[in-house]
Amino acid sequence: MENNNSNLKQSVTAVKGIGAETAQSLAEMRIVTIEDLLEYFPYRYEDYRLRDLTEVKHDERITVEGKVHSEPSLMYYGKKRSRLTIRLLVERYLIQVVFFNQAYLKNKFQVNEMVTVTGKWDQHRQMITASQAKMGSNESEKKFVPVYSVKGDVTVKGLRRFINLAFSQYGKDITETLPEKMISKYKLGNRKESLLSMHNPLNEEDVKKARRRFVYEEFLHFQLKMQALRKFERENSKGLSQNYDLVKVKEFIDHLPFPLTNAQKRVVNEVLKDLKSPYRMNRLLQGDVGSGKTVVAAIALFSSYTAGYQGALMVPTEILAEQHAESLKGLLEPVGLSVELLTSSVKGKRRREVLERLKNDEIHILIGTHALIQDEVVFSKLGLVITDEQHRFGVEQRRVLREKGENPDVLFMTATPIPRTLAITVFGEMDVSIIDEMPAGRKTIETYWAKADMLDRVLSFMEKELAKGRQAYVICPLIEESDKLDVQNAIDVHVALQTYFHNRYQVGLMHGRLSSDEKDEVMKAFSSNQNQVLVSTTVVEVGVNVPNATMMVIYDAERFGLAQLHQLRGRVGRGSEQSYCVLLADPKTEVGKERMKIMTETNDGFVVSEKDLELRGPGDFFGRKQSGLPEFKVADMVHDYRALETARNDAMVLIESEEFWNGDEYAKLRSKLADSGVLENEKLD
Repeated sequence: MENNNSNLKQSVTAVKGIGAETAQSLAEMRIVTIEDLLEYFPYRYEDYRLRDLTEVKHDERITVEGKVHSEPSLMYYGKKRSRLTIRLLVERYLIQVVFFNQAYLKNKFQVNEMVTVTGKWDQHRQMITASQAKMGSNESEKKFVPVYSVKGDVTVKGLRRFINLAFSQYGKDITETLPEKMISKYKLGNRKESLLSMHNPLNEEDVKKARRRFVYEEFLHFQLKMQALRKFERENSKGLSQNYDLVKVKEFIDHLPFPLTNAQKRVVNEVLKDLKSPYRMNRLLQGDVGSGKTVVAAIALFSSYTAGYQGALMVPTEILAEQHAESLKGLLEPVGLSVELLTSSVKGKRRREVLERLKNDEIHILIGTHALIQDEVVFSKLGLVITDEQHRFGVEQRRVLREKGENPDVLFMTATPIPRTLAITVFGEMDVSIIDEMPAGRKTIETYWAKADMLDRVLSFMEKELAKGRQAYVICPLIEESDKLDVQNAIDVHVALQTYFHNRYQVGLMHGRLSSDEKDEVMKAFSSNQNQVLVSTTVVEVGVNVPNATMMVIYDAERFGLAQLHQLRGRVGRGSEQSYCVLLADPKTEVGKERMKIMTETNDGFVVSEKDLELRGPGDFFGRKQSGLPEFKVADMVHDYRALETARNDAMVLIESEEFWNGDEYAKLRSKLADSGVLENEKLD
């Protein structure tokens, strides 16, 4: 495997001025080699170019040059706090410049002398709150300066010096890594010039051009890895070729209580094709709340059963496991399948019995939480593994379940609509199926945003719904990661609503501190309409299906992310009656207001998720930092999604082509792929 960059692979100590101690500090910043140093990019740039005051916006950070017009005025207030003011003549404008807690500058300013100041411009007061000042003109100064994230003893200034030294010593060793075809196709700068521009740009245009090159390069490397994984996964996985009984499968579909939507039919065909193929299925099924993923799962499990295999469905919570068990028993037991539930609540003799029957192939479908991946759970012939809300399970948990069979087919399901950009990044090695159509007869949920002072109107509307024999959810936020606060908040609302409805309607209460049995009781009371109102924390978010509930009220809705609000809203609208969702919120921020607006404007989970990603960024999309997200140095999945799609399409074509695996032009890309460890079991030329 060729590599002309051996000089760049040397330790940073090869750069003049970097000793062992500095190298240690740089290592904490993941800078170990000279190449790491050259590819350690600034996270922003300070713009010290002089600006024309007529073109500057309010609150913008600017640099101006002018003559000191009058003696500085210094005022002290409080302990060690001061305000120094000078008047500066900038071209034909006389402005004020204020320095806080920099009293020592007073004697530096001389009337009629030139000064260059940088700070925030207040258009209304014609004033700059200065962060720095330099006596004289800044003609000889660098105007566009990179700012780096640093740790320990390393300073931004020091890091700039090291990078420039590395360039002067090893710049000649920087070689092109992208094929000439791609550089000319996308009009990208060459690697050496682009690196120089990232660290020493003359202007924004320089940065833009260089950044564009590295965004594409990073995405291409990442997508080549993903597509290679996908290719090898398919080719090396001795999948089960499941010869299901198509006649029986069609009969099963015909006898379902409702017809499949076109989207469901399309997805079922994709899944059935995977089951029959000799490769292992590795498919992600996305579908909005209520789009009918469970039915697709039932058809897949039934098909696998007709081929002589067992199936497993793993879900994140007991409530969801119970709901799935109930609906799958209803669909599969009438056609002769044995469906069982295994959660941590199934104990003792009952548990031993389930495990024994599973081992003897007397249980065809096992549904449960991560209890399914414990050692004691042994399948006789596991052929299909389905995980629901799969991003809540770690990669390791999913792998353990998969290894309970001989290369079973794997279907991942999620009701969290994942934006396309995230799906092709995090789940890039999977095939993706989308149910983008709702079952017939579903009415759109009407969503309203109400301020807290409109609560009385909301409650009287709720009473009208209850009077029609309907039911309502009232959701309270988890204010902090604290069960106590979570409970307290729900308890307060519960008491208030019991008082409001004084025995006209029954109000139930559900929260995270209840045991599984207690939660079950509360849910059963609500499902059977013994309680007409259910006050709950977000534990109700997944796994609750009460078609008679037509109203959802969410307190402090601004505390929730868009994806979560959409998930909660999906708890209603499951019957044939018109349903409503009311967001009680007084958002203080623009982002909060924007969220409420989006929720009232669309019911499409994919639109909601794209907006959520824009507002929150990829790191927080899943509600916690998602370990599966790659870290890019320059690229941003949200803002650079077009480049991501382009790189993905290019990678797909390359990985399948002979030219990529054998052509000299692609040697550097192959080398990078080998460094990522993807090709460990593959032979490179």
